[in-house]
Amino acid sequence: MKRVVITGIGAVTPLGNDIEATWENLKKGRSGIGLITRFDASGLSSRIAGELKGFSPEKYLSKKDILRLDPFIHYAIAAAVMALEDAGLIRRGSGVRGQGLEKQNHSSLASAGVVIGSSRGGISTFEKSIIRSQVGTTRFRESGVRKKFISSRLTPHILRFSPYLMPATAISMASSYISMRFGIKGPSLGISTACASGANAIGEALRLIQHGEINLSIAGGAEAPICRFAVGGYSAAGALSKRNNNPEKASRPFDRGRDGFVIAEGAGILVLEELNHALKRGANIYAEITGYGTSSDAFHMTKPDGRGEASAIKKALNDAKISIEDVDYINAHATSTALGDRAEIQAVKKVFGTHASGIPISACKSMLGHMLGGAGAVEAAITALSISRGIITPVINLENPDLDRNLNYVKKTQKKDLNTALSNSFGFGGVNAVLVLRKF
Repeated sequence: MKRVVITGIGAVTPLGNDIEATWENLKKGRSGIGLITRFDASGLSSRIAGELKGFSPEKYLSKKDILRLDPFIHYAIAAAVMALEDAGLIRRGSGVRGQGLEKQNHSSLASAGVVIGSSRGGISTFEKSIIRSQVGTTRFRESGVRKKFISSRLTPHILRFSPYLMPATAISMASSYISMRFGIKGPSLGISTACASGANAIGEALRLIQHGEINLSIAGGAEAPICRFAVGGYSAAGALSKRNNNPEKASRPFDRGRDGFVIAEGAGILVLEELNHALKRGANIYAEITGYGTSSDAFHMTKPDGRGEASAIKKALNDAKISIEDVDYINAHATSTALGDRAEIQAVKKVFGTHASGIPISACKSMLGHMLGGAGAVEAAITALSISRGIITPVINLENPDLDRNLNYVKKTQKKDLNTALSNSFGFGGVNAVLVLRKF
């Protein structure tokens, strides 16, 4: 089985429009959560989110593509460009930015793969399109000429459906657009497994490289769910925090006062590379991915089952050929929901037993919020940086733990020499994905 390493990282998150800004703010324990500004959320029970701040798609996309593509694809391409630059596989041109002026630095990029995950895909574009069509239908009725126009060839134009609506909102379009942008002709896959999408995308890319189908892959996740449909839908399901008066304190994994997750947007993209391929071109290596486990709870649409999560953790450890004693850090899924956090802690204790109390556990979502399909990819990136730099970022807002106080929750940024770490991702429908990363 071929060995796979991480040679490039790119990200856009509520804490920064690149991975370094995000990392620095995570180390400082800062929250990226605030009141929603994208739309009027006054009628919703949850009015807070982790929004990107000052993100400029013009740096990465032409004006036409900005209009044609959903924001989740904007975020994916931005993170992909940064990851490829970081890996030394492209260099930006000196002309107008966002026009596809990147130049390949390595011929193997053409035969690489692209695997991008997303839970909601183009949901905000769908919402806008429905609003436009409703406005158009209302105008028909108010003008009294609805019957005259409803069957005419002008109807689609009057209803304002964009010819790009279907392709621009497809979950697979993020990977397809990246493939087209860089002339990548290897496998191009869109993964949608709810909140595990980003981690599953990395895991499936890992397998493609391990089995020799490709030497290099762009892999990760992207999400742009801050719209009335998504926020309203998750609110109706009782999944979101209602701590609207104190947004920065709303995401509080493992704390007795937690009342739901905080929805967020962003993307995380990794460049995965076969080890010898990376060494031959002198690439910088952040960490090695040695294990991947995925499972299904087969239990409930929204309620997680710790037994299914434990199964994914065990599979990842077995895939990496390591024992529980080898794990010295867990970057938890930790959504800040009552049921989700409880199930994850049950899974950790089931797998690690008495050894669990000695493993440092932290949670990026306490500061970033929950980026759904983008979360697992960003958290894998942060885990790689933690291993590479010997630093564990904290879980903030954990004031009164109600889930096994004996566990080693990291509440302040901690320096620690790390060799092997887990990054957990679990999604609605009982989809579980766990990655094992190791120091190279």
